[in-house]
Amino acid sequence: MAVFWSILWNTLLPLTVMIALGVTLQRFFSLDIKTLSKLNFYLFSPAIIFRLLYTTEIPMAVIGQTLLFFVIFMLLQYAAAEALVRLRRAQPGRRSAMRNSVLFYNSANYALPLNQLVFAANPFTMSVQVIVMMMQSLLPNTYGIYSVNAHKSSLGPLLRRIASQPVVYAIPAGFLLHGFGISLPQFVETPVNYLADAFIGTALITLGVQLGSMKWTLRGPMMTDVFLTAGLRLIGGPLLAALVVWIIGFEGLLAKALIVSSAVPTSLSSVLLAVEFDNEPEFASQAVFLSTLISIVTVTVVIYMLHI
Repeated sequence: MAVFWSILWNTLLPLTVMIALGVTLQRFFSLDIKTLSKLNFYLFSPAIIFRLLYTTEIPMAVIGQTLLFFVIFMLLQYAAAEALVRLRRAQPGRRSAMRNSVLFYNSANYALPLNQLVFAANPFTMSVQVIVMMMQSLLPNTYGIYSVNAHKSSLGPLLRRIASQPVVYAIPAGFLLHGFGISLPQFVETPVNYLADAFIGTALITLGVQLGSMKWTLRGPMMTDVFLTAGLRLIGGPLLAALVVWIIGFEGLLAKALIVSSAVPTSLSSVLLAVEFDNEPEFASQAVFLSTLISIVTVTVVIYMLHI
């Protein structure tokens, strides 16, 4: 029960307050969500992933093990999501939105504090989470852009769009500068910190703005898809992660950190993609919001099972 209340008080409640602020602002001022989306894609998201990679000590063995897990886990998740969209006979736009709601999970503003809570700020488990976050930042800006545009655009423009995403360059830059011990000049480091600190707040406000512009319903084909993808994300995710760590033979803190990282709700990236490229933004927003609410129960169960 203590874990339940910790997740509610320290993780879910702050997220809900920020989302509610976005809803309120949208009701009063009708904010331009496209502008908010671009701020997240091109400034705040690249800045936070660069800062994490630039400032975090990550052993090479941890990088290799985490990447091995991540590749196998994502392939299994993709197969499960593909089976679901085919079973539902979803249209191309809905298919990509459903896949993204399963594949892209909240490894930043939900999983990072969750990792600190569950593992008492252990540096080893935090380094595992940073690598997961790096990959979860890279995927929406590469595969995610491809998935929401593949049914309406040719390959050439898609590749140019992907190449224009700053996070594609922020990741190797963070690794290289950290690896070679290169210090950023103060006039660069200070703006990077400002931008990184703005990521979580702006992303949550963006979700709130999108939710505030929608008409809500709990019935109909769309909500059935939302509930199914939420189930696949919150229940299927940790089950598949447990299967992968068992197959590979990971044990101890590494296995637990990877399973916890896989149990979190759908990422805000799926909403930002949907808004930026006008691909099922209502579905994406409701998937994030619903999975975040349900996660208070499912994540607590996952943590409890790991402890016993």
